[in-house]
Amino acid sequence: MNDFLLEYKSLITSSIEVLAAVTGLLLYKKYKFTVAKYFIWFLIYLSICDFIASYVNYINDDGLFSFLAGTVFKRNFWWSTLFWKLGAILFFSFYYHKILISKVFKTILKLFGYSFLFFSVIYIVAHWEDYFVRFFPVIDVFGAIIIFLCIGFYFIEVLQSEKILTFYKSLNFYISAAIFVWWLIITPLVFYDIYNSNSDWDFIFLKWQIYLFANIVMYSTFTFALIWCKPELTKNELT
Repeated sequence: MNDFLLEYKSLITSSIEVLAAVTGLLLYKKYKFTVAKYFIWFLIYLSICDFIASYVNYINDDGLFSFLAGTVFKRNFWWSTLFWKLGAILFFSFYYHKILISKVFKTILKLFGYSFLFFSVIYIVAHWEDYFVRFFPVIDVFGAIIIFLCIGFYFIEVLQSEKILTFYKSLNFYISAAIFVWWLIITPLVFYDIYNSNSDWDFIFLKWQIYLFANIVMYSTFTFALIWCKPELTKNELT
């Protein structure tokens, strides 16, 4: 199993990620008049950014980017923090701000989103050298809080509306369920990053297994939902 993870972990993750993005592209006409189009753009963005993150595989052994060896860019913590740990949180803040109806919920989400961006920039600048060698637990936890707020507000509105009768046909329901499970599983792992060294391969392989499982569940859910669900207009789009 460990040899399999070492060989195919990145390939499997990239494949299911691209599958979700390609599915979104093929079905774009189905969702182009709804907020879901932004989610499809987001899936494409993730695929591109994840591809860029793979540059680290071409640094060693006189690879294409061997000139980065010995520099702060020899590892991709900085890029992953930028495009996922910040970018994904800001996207979901924007996305749920679009689909929520309650002005109170939208205002709270906007305040948390701006606060997260401001705090993250200040924190990264204050810990600039660490930005290139590790992830920041405080940013992960703050981001998780915003994700749970987005999902909590969404589910409250669903429970208070007639959408509860057809929730299983809603793309936003599956998106919410998938990212809730992903962040719930992955967030605690950041506190154990201090053990992520080549001297503890048991932990590394365990973490890879958890990430792989979480990614497969999340992106498979996205793919299924894009195919299964029907386009839905929010109240904001109808007015």
